[in-house]
Amino acid sequence: MVRIEPGAFLMGTDSDEAWEADGEKLVQSIELDAYWISRCCVTNREFAAFVDDTGFVTEAERFGWSYVFHILLPKSTLKRLKPQNVQGLEWWYGVQGACWKKPEGPGSNIKKRLDYPVIHISWNDALAYCQWKGHRLPTEAEWEKAARGGLEQKMYAWGDELTPDGKHRCNIWQGQFPTSNTAEDGHVGPAPARSFRANGFGLYNVAGNVWEWCHDWYSPTWRLTHDGPNPEGPESGDRRVMKGGSYLCHNSYCNRYRVAARTSNTPDSSTGNIGFRTAMDD
Repeated sequence: MVRIEPGAFLMGTDSDEAWEADGEKLVQSIELDAYWISRCCVTNREFAAFVDDTGFVTEAERFGWSYVFHILLPKSTLKRLKPQNVQGLEWWYGVQGACWKKPEGPGSNIKKRLDYPVIHISWNDALAYCQWKGHRLPTEAEWEKAARGGLEQKMYAWGDELTPDGKHRCNIWQGQFPTSNTAEDGHVGPAPARSFRANGFGLYNVAGNVWEWCHDWYSPTWRLTHDGPNPEGPESGDRRVMKGGSYLCHNSYCNRYRVAARTSNTPDSSTGNIGFRTAMDD
């Protein structure tokens, strides 16, 4: 983990690329106490140690299925599956047996992916891991301050250019979404947790790779009326904040790999592009 020094930072953005409906288009000076945050997302190796110690069963395992992106599935599997999705998201397939240790369902495993971020993890699963570890989930403000790496109001964790000097700095989609990923950054699906160059605070993959759960309940308007120190979001809600984007983000569809960007999901949701990192009080 890395210690983030106390002090204020500018949260949000006034960029024209912002998704105003998400509530990110508001620049505020936010004061935070010192805290600690993990350099990487929790890995399969780390989550396996938790499961081995506690016998914990994730929500995807209890439900019996989770969402897998279509191009990560073998063609033989695709032929026998019917999309189990919401309209407009036909690229997600509900796969029976898909879970953290079988990321693409039966026949897949994590033996060669122990140092990849654990995926198919719900907010509730992430909270259980944190409680076992003696950690907690970062607040959205803590996550964003750490992800900015000491830079002020830059588009990305490394600056304003997506590919400075032509070099990829994150794992996102290249090509035509959702059918053709040219994988110019080296990855079609998730990348190892310690991939690409770390940001100014030493954090890896705060842009792309996998979405990361935050502590806060989601609201697109809460920050409009709250600007105090150490914000933790609304007291209640039906969805939790996720930050950072994933390997499926593309400028034509979802450019939420920008550091100010945000989205949300229900606390029991799991997919093949959701993970988390942990935090601690100073």
